[in-house]
Amino acid sequence: MSEPPSTPDAIHSDAFLARLMRDQLKLSIACALCFIVALVALPLLNYFQPAFMAQRVFGFTLSWLILGVLFFPFVWIISFVFIKRSIALEVAEAQAATKDGAKR
Repeated sequence: MSEPPSTPDAIHSDAFLARLMRDQLKLSIACALCFIVALVALPLLNYFQPAFMAQRVFGFTLSWLILGVLFFPFVWIISFVFIKRSIALEVAEAQAATKDGAKR
């Protein structure tokens, strides 16, 4: 059997995990804010611009088109962006950690 390497694994270090968690927290907050803005904007638009939101688009009022038809795909888009960027963060951090570990 071969012995494990004596150098610490940079990918499992506390600094690596702290950076990754910090970056993913920023991403999570950005995605959550995007969702909350969309969620709060619809009632505010209905309250302050009722004539605009009552206009018909494809047989629906604009407020029902946004709420009933477009909101679900919007949430899927936010989820897709979060997942893709989260994976990209993990890959970038792993590459940076392996480069740092190779320099030691």
